[in-house]
Amino acid sequence: MTNLFRSFFLIFFLASSSSLLTAQNSGVISGQDTSRRVITTAVPFLTIAPDPISGAMGDVGAATAPNSNAIYWNPAKLAYVNKEWGFAASFTPWLKRFVDDMSISYLSGYKRIDDLQTFGLALTFFDLGDIELTNGQGASLGSFNPREFAISGTYSRVLGDNFSIGVTGRFISSNLSGNITANPVSDPKPGTSIAADIGIYKKSNMSLFEKNAELAWAVVISNIGSKISYNSADEEDFIPTNLRIGSALTTYLDPYNKLTLALDLNKLMVPTPQINGGNSDKSLLAGIFGSFADAPGGLKEELQEIMISFGVEYNYKETFSIRAGHFYENANKGNRRYFTMGVGFNYQKFGFDFAYLVPQVQNNPLAETLRFGLTYGLDKKDDQ
Repeated sequence: MTNLFRSFFLIFFLASSSSLLTAQNSGVISGQDTSRRVITTAVPFLTIAPDPISGAMGDVGAATAPNSNAIYWNPAKLAYVNKEWGFAASFTPWLKRFVDDMSISYLSGYKRIDDLQTFGLALTFFDLGDIELTNGQGASLGSFNPREFAISGTYSRVLGDNFSIGVTGRFISSNLSGNITANPVSDPKPGTSIAADIGIYKKSNMSLFEKNAELAWAVVISNIGSKISYNSADEEDFIPTNLRIGSALTTYLDPYNKLTLALDLNKLMVPTPQINGGNSDKSLLAGIFGSFADAPGGLKEELQEIMISFGVEYNYKETFSIRAGHFYENANKGNRRYFTMGVGFNYQKFGFDFAYLVPQVQNNPLAETLRFGLTYGLDKKDDQ
């Protein structure tokens, strides 16, 4: 792989918060203990929580309350949004401590078809900022602004008593180098992929300490799609296919106050890097099904690949929310560990949300990450 692509892949993996440099298609971490087998994929921006609501709760979202951001977290939740139509927009300056022009923007919207069906659309845009490129001798190759985006369409339907299913189709584009190259033998090109999400969502009413409560659980598999190639050499990289299992418990303390506790477990369904460096020659299905039993360290290492998110939200009168959470990833698999916090305000049909990230590890590239978001929802009666 050329020095040009090494530069881009450094940014690539910083964006996924591993801050580790990998050799393309090798699966080996350069300059690191080989026992630390960090799973890396193409287009890691698809795994970054785009909204400040879940972002303030430790990146949980599989079974939390449905809203416009459900298209990202769990398409099945979209069937239970409580407005006829709505949208959400969010903006996140990314790696602000290192660069000032990298950001993630997210826009989503939905429309209820009837009492059972809802349709949604979403756009995720990742701007990696301007980069000055050089070859192996340090000579300038010019500057370029790498950009990636994903366009998603979702259909969600209620199937039974408080049970729903949702599917999402997604087009992914990743342009990391334009036409600039230091190796004419392997011409760079934008990478593209088609992917899909599928999710289920179940909720039930219950009593907890003589208070009304609601328990929800969900299972989501996201980004099931073809591998991406960035050059004419037909070298391909997996996209971040992910399994998310989550649950959320909401307790109604009184008519004005409610408390939500949520937990998500995540596992990337892509091959674990092997000791000999091989991991990218598997097919899509072989990579997905083999991801549960391919870790060189056996069951212990497979369990290390599970990421844990926990979040809590206090809501007063549907007008004010305080949120906090924690995200955990094993040190051998990336070592992302951080606390999150945030607030939300609702005014008439608008919602304003803010989230802040506090890493546990010093000098973490995610330090001082801020997320800002706006939501809007409208009922038929409001429209009339």
